[in-house]
Amino acid sequence: MKQVLVVFLAFIALTSCSEAQEKTADGIINEVVTAEKFKSLISDDVQLIDVRTPGEYDGGKIGNAVNIDFYGANFDAELEKLDKSKTVLIYCAAGGRSGKAAKKLAKLGFKEVYDLKGGYGNWPYK
Repeated sequence: MKQVLVVFLAFIALTSCSEAQEKTADGIINEVVTAEKFKSLISDDVQLIDVRTPGEYDGGKIGNAVNIDFYGANFDAELEKLDKSKTVLIYCAAGGRSGKAAKKLAKLGFKEVYDLKGGYGNWPYK
């Protein structure tokens, strides 16, 4: 019975890691990254996007992040205005909304998207 449990847990660990990073044959990157990696990617050359509500955003944000409210009526239109040739760093409160937004960005043709694992709640550099 213990062997079955170990195999099951190993399977879960491996499949959850494979979902964290997606790199297609076309070179598209859609990856969930740690706070440390996320911080190392922040530069003037990236688009830093906070998809929380304006109230959440007003309570604190990462760097010079631009707020595009996931629940806003113009969310999809605002995403389409972003530069597809630039890297996108995206986060929300806990990772759910930004994960969905990252998938939308990939479908829109963005080549490199990094999603903060655990969201702003997991950001230790406040």
